Amino acid sequence: MKMTGKTALITGSTDGVGRHVARRLAEAGARVLIHGRDAVRANALIDQIVQAGHAAPTFYQADLSSMSGTRELAAAVIRDHWRLDVFVSNAGIGSQNDGPQRQESPDGYELRFAVNYLSGFLLAHLLLPLLKSAAPSRVVNVASLGQHPIDFEDVMISKGYSGSRAYAQSKLAQIMFTIDFAEDVKRMGITVNALHPATYMNTTMVRAGGITPISTVEQGGAAILHLVEGDDVAGKSGLFFNGMNETRANPQAYDAGARRRLRALSRELTGLSS
Repeated sequence: MKMTGKTALITGSTDGVGRHVARRLAEAGARVLIHGRDAVRANALIDQIVQAGHAAPTFYQADLSSMSGTRELAAAVIRDHWRLDVFVSNAGIGSQNDGPQRQESPDGYELRFAVNYLSGFLLAHLLLPLLKSAAPSRVVNVASLGQHPIDFEDVMISKGYSGSRAYAQSKLAQIMFTIDFAEDVKRMGITVNALHPATYMNTTMVRAGGITPISTVEQGGAAILHLVEGDDVAGKSGLFFNGMNETRANPQAYDAGARRRLRALSRELTGLSS
């Protein structure tokens, strides 16, 4: 996909790998929509892109831990744009952000499930009219090789909680949604794929977990950009990639019954069922 003149939204793009992807898409001539909670970081990124001679991105400030904040972001993008060629669902929190204890979103949901999964699920559905208008368009969900099966009797992990389990569950949920959403939109000219960009990139999330980085944001960013721009993946959808290569996710991702349960729960929690 040639990015000149294309509109691309990258959530969680004021830091880490999202920031790198936003810069590269701006360099490629895209109309970049950046998202984050920190206006200072956003303005620093905008200045950097402009000083490099590229068009200034548009910043959307939103807290994706809440479903109302997610809806406000979608409404703002819909208000300002009539098409969306690329949606990279990248916003997320790691297993140790703000401590290892169980945390809840403003809506009362387990925080990692809300931020890493539900916000992207809701945004993709709300932004679907813009994605259809721009077809062929692409959705890229930034997931992880770290995956844990969903216990549908305790999705919010009220018992036996650990940050690593919560993070891994949210990432598997992203992949399960990728498979389902790809099927939903396959006749609309929209592809949907998920990936593990790179292992332990040098990001704030990884460092917050006390982990020594072993990959760079440039490596992870290249894998994301491959799904955004690559001609070789133009006709591929509903897949999970490890870096540049297609791979298999946790077996639960391919359980149609589990995906149906997740879809019904997600529509209920995000208000899409009403």
